[in-house]
Amino acid sequence: MRRGAPVVLLGLLLALVLGSYIVYSQRVVVELRRDASRSSRMHAQILSALADPSPDAANAALLDLANTIRELGAPVIITDTRGRPTWAINLPFEASVEDPRVAAHIAVLDRENPPLVEPTIGTIHFGDSRLVKSLRFIPALQAMLVAFVFLAGIYVLRTRGRADRERVWAGMARESAHQLATPLSSLAGWIELLADRAEADPTAARAIEYMRGDLDRLERVAHRFERIGRPAKEAPVDVGELADRVARYFQARVPTLAHAVDVKLALGQGPLVVKGDAVLLEWALEAVAKNAIDALAGHGGTLEISAERTADDEVRIRVADNGPGIPRELRARVFEPGFSTKEAGWGIGLSLARRIVEEAHGGRLELAPSSEGATFDVILPG
Repeated sequence: MRRGAPVVLLGLLLALVLGSYIVYSQRVVVELRRDASRSSRMHAQILSALADPSPDAANAALLDLANTIRELGAPVIITDTRGRPTWAINLPFEASVEDPRVAAHIAVLDRENPPLVEPTIGTIHFGDSRLVKSLRFIPALQAMLVAFVFLAGIYVLRTRGRADRERVWAGMARESAHQLATPLSSLAGWIELLADRAEADPTAARAIEYMRGDLDRLERVAHRFERIGRPAKEAPVDVGELADRVARYFQARVPTLAHAVDVKLALGQGPLVVKGDAVLLEWALEAVAKNAIDALAGHGGTLEISAERTADDEVRIRVADNGPGIPRELRARVFEPGFSTKEAGWGIGLSLARRIVEEAHGGRLELAPSSEGATFDVILPG
């Protein structure tokens, strides 16, 4: 239903444009017929007055003509040779011909149509009728609506194309997770077999322990691939435990000799529980932490992961390093997909983390101001 919503919306807009065009066209036809009827009646009244020898025929014809002009809706002001109004009809205000507003309105009518000079009557100043005004503005409005529908169509096509690509990638990710399941199960069996034969060798036993840890890690990664393209879960997540797990994972894998990296953990007081998907949140936090560790590569330094509840009853996870930092001119682009300051970087980690935090959990991932290095804040609603 969500995928079909843009198409339905575009169909409704097209129906609106076509419907408005049909209604407007019918209205124009009706108005043109009425104007033709009024014009015919005016000619008949003039011919009838000319053929009637009675002295009151001319006055009656003029009265009928005035009523017909009023029905046409076109504003008219007649002035004498001195430019003084002598007759006015269909003005946007009620006033006598002596009212100064009538004389001032002549300029408005002259901008719409040039005045006509009749020696026996005076100068006739007239404006546009309601039909003429609608013919001037309604087509422009319809053209704007058509342009809007055209742009909406382009947006729908691009959105559907992007959605199709995302479905393909999600399908590939879930298929990869499915394919990884068999070798992971086999590796787990081999590790158990090696453990039974390495009881007398402390080095082998320690290696097997690390192998089990890496196997668990691979299983979690495969499980993450299964979560791509699916709605995020809304289960209680202990952010403190999540931050501790990520910190311990990197503590066992960062350099400890040349260019050593020190991974620290600091947790605030009180419960740090939020509603969310633990698998996706751990993925996002690891992506941010991995970005910081990559920044420290070749330099060494400190990475601190902290979690606390803010005054706004939100939970903030802060990942801060004292590395070279991010240049000011690049800070606005760090979350763009495909953007990376590393030569071999894909530019996916931070954009993926922001998508998990903001789109799947309604939180925020921000690059916070810092005096040294780079500081990223993952803020989740409590």
